[in-house]
Amino acid sequence: MSLSVESTNFESMARFFENNFNQLRRDYPSIQEVNLLNKDFLYRQGEYCGYIFWIKRGIVKLSHLTAQGSEITIALLKSRDVIGDLSSDIQTKEETAQALGEVSCYRMTFNDFKALLSQQTILAWQIFEETYARKQKIEQKLRTILTQPVEMCLAAALLELAEMFGVRCTHGYALEIHLTQQDVADLIGASRSVVSTILNDFRSRGMLEYTRDQICVNDAALADYCEAK
Repeated sequence: MSLSVESTNFESMARFFENNFNQLRRDYPSIQEVNLLNKDFLYRQGEYCGYIFWIKRGIVKLSHLTAQGSEITIALLKSRDVIGDLSSDIQTKEETAQALGEVSCYRMTFNDFKALLSQQTILAWQIFEETYARKQKIEQKLRTILTQPVEMCLAAALLELAEMFGVRCTHGYALEIHLTQQDVADLIGASRSVVSTILNDFRSRGMLEYTRDQICVNDAALADYCEAK
């Protein structure tokens, strides 16, 4: 049976796995669809994990625990992102991958994943593009944290979250992801108390609104704030 990917958009990639799953199981025996509940781990920092994960639905948090006991959120990943070491030399993980809400993903061993990409060049190219885009975002985040005040780091992080996980609402974007103030603080490497103060300031200026369960971002006001700085 011939497997093919029609195009490089996410919908066609999702259909590729769903429509061809039985054939994929025969060709690449390690592939499984894995469903996780909120706070479940794909893997933990310090563990060995020889699997590659392709996120089908949901959000996965990558975080690193420092020697001082502080948690740093490296990235929030969503549908079509790939997690795992794209190398045959399996090392202990330097980060933890944890589900935020319910997550569904496809899991394969490195060897099966490599064999699949060698046969499906369009799929390989899309994964390359997504991985490169994620690398650029992480580098941009690092530059912002190292060179900008906390207010700017927080504004930039909220705009990125709105772009990735927001749906249009009366304020601008309502984030379809539950984040505590500590979660937001971990994203930019700041303390929760500092982030809480800045969030209150942003709200008083009309740049966002939030409740216990949701953050609504006024993206236009936040963008104007960033440009004025």
